[in-house]
Amino acid sequence: MKPTKLFLFISLFAIYLLAACTGPAPNLAVESNAAPVLAETTHALADEPAAAEADLFLPVVTAEAASRITIPDTGQDACYDVDGRQISCPTASEPFFGQDANYVSNAPAFQNNGDGTVTDLVTGLMWQQSPERDGNGTINVADKLTYSEALADAETSTLAGYDDWRLPTITELYSLIDFSGFDVSGYNGTDTAGLTPFIDTDYFAFGYGDTSAGERLIDAQFASSTLYESTVMGGSEAMFGVNFADGRIKGYPTSNNKEYYVLLVRGTTEYGSHSFTDNGNGTISDSATGLMWQQDDSGSGMVWADALTYCESLSTGGYEDWRLPNAKELQYLVDYGRSPDTTHSAAIDPLFNASQITNEAGQPDYATYWTSTTHANMTQMPGANAVYIAFGEALGYMNGSWLDVHGAGAQRSDPKSGDPMRIRPGTAHKVTRFAFTTPCAVSGTVK
Repeated sequence: MKPTKLFLFISLFAIYLLAACTGPAPNLAVESNAAPVLAETTHALADEPAAAEADLFLPVVTAEAASRITIPDTGQDACYDVDGRQISCPTASEPFFGQDANYVSNAPAFQNNGDGTVTDLVTGLMWQQSPERDGNGTINVADKLTYSEALADAETSTLAGYDDWRLPTITELYSLIDFSGFDVSGYNGTDTAGLTPFIDTDYFAFGYGDTSAGERLIDAQFASSTLYESTVMGGSEAMFGVNFADGRIKGYPTSNNKEYYVLLVRGTTEYGSHSFTDNGNGTISDSATGLMWQQDDSGSGMVWADALTYCESLSTGGYEDWRLPNAKELQYLVDYGRSPDTTHSAAIDPLFNASQITNEAGQPDYATYWTSTTHANMTQMPGANAVYIAFGEALGYMNGSWLDVHGAGAQRSDPKSGDPMRIRPGTAHKVTRFAFTTPCAVSGTVK
């Protein structure tokens, strides 16, 4: 046998032995941990823009990479300027480069199992396909459950012959959010035809709020099992939920018979876990996800466009491929076991240095962080807002006082530009009196 062929044979055999020794990889998840690649920077501006095209490369999957947790992409493929206009996605030398649609990785992928369940081929989780529960084929208020009813439903469900269903954590539930959706908060109609929710309706059944029962269209909150470490509204226990009608995470009451839609989940319980290493050079690696993070945030507030530039220009740790994280990546970083009120810290692992602020109520608090993801709505300038994650309290001005309305770990959105000291009249939350600071991320192989 020629030396070259012998070397190739030995190499392949060694890889086979390594894979065998490490045990089987999860059989449901797509084994891909490739770094994000730049999306194509030109695509037609149409009423319904086509998905961004990208050069795709089949990654070499090592045993280490195959064991990692893969965070699905947000599904956002349109680019916007700070005034809300949809634009051709910018190149590296143009303004607003670094936003969500400039990068693509781990594209969402689902499988309809034909038995009332859907498998997420990226995370490996299996989901209940529809929140419909009374068998009439219509998703409305009659299908909603209280928090305690949702927990009980998970305990007794035998959907598709499985008996290990559970109420998802907030991070599991957020893995389903799709930012090709449009927030219906400003929509005054009742006809839902043509509306685009923040969940893939090619695979999941979805219902907006039941207006015939007196609900608002945005009353499409889905329950999770994650309770807020502190309290909201001046003392109420709350669980975090995802609203797939307006594209947000908020803390919602567990009492007062408040009802929610429910999608149960089963499968691995690893999604949401971390394995952090302080690299000693201003960076933190998470070997669970393959993401590397800036250890310190920016230390001062900035508008969204400046946050994009800040991350793209960063060279911390000797790396030059930093970027502003997308909504799912940054939300995955939240530690829901922490809060300013109970642990006197930001809702993040203490290895990170989160900037402390004094909030509108005059209390010690922690900053909120921009993401690269636009939060599109149904106005003439649909992309004027960007997604942020609250690592401190999510304050609202209600009944003459500032309250933690939705909890540390909430995901909301605010204008990309404007005066950060301005508080919008009639809103129940801060615009950015303390403008957002920014932690940046590098993805791909842990360095």
